[in-house]
Amino acid sequence: MIGNFNPLKESTLHLLSSLPTSLLSLLLLFLLAYNGLHVFSISPPSPEKTISHPAPFSPQKRPTADSTSTHLLFSIHENHPPPVLKSNSSVFHHPHLKSRPAKRVGKHKRRLRSLRSELKENEFSARIEEFFAANSCKLRFFMTWISSLDSFSDRELWAIQSIFKVHENGNPCLIIVSNSLDSTKGKQVLSPFSEMGFSLLAISPDFDSIFKNTDAESWFNQLRQGIIKPGEISLGQNLSNLLRLTLLYKFGGIYIDADVIILKSFTNLRNVIGAQTMDLKTGNWSRLNNAVMIFDKNHPLLLQFIKEFATTFDGNKWGHNGPYLVSRVISRLNQNPGFNLTILPPSAFYPVVWNKIKTLFQGPKDAVHLKWVIAKLRQIQSKSLALHLWNSHSRKLEVEKGSIVDIIIKMKS
Repeated sequence: MIGNFNPLKESTLHLLSSLPTSLLSLLLLFLLAYNGLHVFSISPPSPEKTISHPAPFSPQKRPTADSTSTHLLFSIHENHPPPVLKSNSSVFHHPHLKSRPAKRVGKHKRRLRSLRSELKENEFSARIEEFFAANSCKLRFFMTWISSLDSFSDRELWAIQSIFKVHENGNPCLIIVSNSLDSTKGKQVLSPFSEMGFSLLAISPDFDSIFKNTDAESWFNQLRQGIIKPGEISLGQNLSNLLRLTLLYKFGGIYIDADVIILKSFTNLRNVIGAQTMDLKTGNWSRLNNAVMIFDKNHPLLLQFIKEFATTFDGNKWGHNGPYLVSRVISRLNQNPGFNLTILPPSAFYPVVWNKIKTLFQGPKDAVHLKWVIAKLRQIQSKSLALHLWNSHSRKLEVEKGSIVDIIIKMKS
């Protein structure tokens, strides 16, 4: 076959040379075009095939400002990345090109998280301040509700109603810090008050915001880290004890428990706390209570309360972080008259101690009992500003007809 190659070649050349010049030129152009199409044709990449090495990078082929940008170039690589990309080119492995954007992204994310946290903190305070301003509140009442909506009963509704009934001409506002009440169902429970035009806001607690820049902040962080143990007493109860102190410190106003029925106006009360019991021999108070507290914003005594909570917290002793706490602090500060504080006698807020509260729920059994009911009712009406129902001891008690509680509720409804 090799031997026949030369004659075939000579015959082919003889044939081509005998063709007209125009036809020969046309044939050569056709062959050149066909060869060009074969060499420079672009086939779409097949998904089954992978590229083991990228095309060599040539500085001369770098896109100019008038052509495709490098941002577009890299976005194309990101949209269709090869499964394995190996290259010695500094474009893909330059340490600064790879690490710096990662650092910037990390810092950016941290700034965003910090900003979100700050906005969240500001949002809680802003909502409260906006609520007070929008309603021109002259009296700022606070409550906390740490339980579920299932335990929110008529007792709590009585307490809320008494605030607005007694202060109907004083433009009162009430903020209830509660997760359960700051919900769709919670709004339905509170809707009768809103429909009557009462200024009431239920808001979920933001502990980071409320505790910030006080001793409560470090205590709460240690609690979340497990350094401080919550103890056997309900953590919600102890958080409520701390929450009321920080709310009053940051906003100022009146805190009342959800089982306190207000009987008379609080308008003229400032920097007041009530005694729960008295020492009959000395005539001095023996225990204070934190179910009703009235304080100016940034009152220094509130900081002392918060510090005491954070430094002496004990989750295993009932009352240690609440009534006993305010009693300890004020007892120690008795020799420092610089604090502006008034301590009211037990008759002001606690006319009946917790172990006698059932007597206020009982209707008269006979003439002697009726006489006692009338006398006790008159005493409460004349000397008391509020009535603490001690819900933990009275929740299961029925309000009997003709009882002191029955008469008071009807008068305040």
